[in-house]
Amino acid sequence: MNKSQLIKAVAEKSELSQKQVAETWNLIEATILENLTAGEKVQLSGFGTFEVRERAERKGRNPKTGEVVSVPACKYLAFVSAKAVKENLN
Repeated sequence: MNKSQLIKAVAEKSELSQKQVAETWNLIEATILENLTAGEKVQLSGFGTFEVRERAERKGRNPKTGEVVSVPACKYLAFVSAKAVKENLN
């Protein structure tokens, strides 16, 4: 399911138009991104937690040449699903 399919499905299940659902979704995305950028966790009860984690610099190997290369440190988005979500999936 992609974003437009999600918006259409929510609009069909609610009394909102697709435009209203899209505007709301865009606000939710922007708010989550703002909080993650500020270094805060975003916890959605019953769904899961989004947080930014840091990966340290490390040595890697170019699979084609075998040359050792340095992989720079970076930040990445992590999601930990809530217990209820895990139970529904299993």
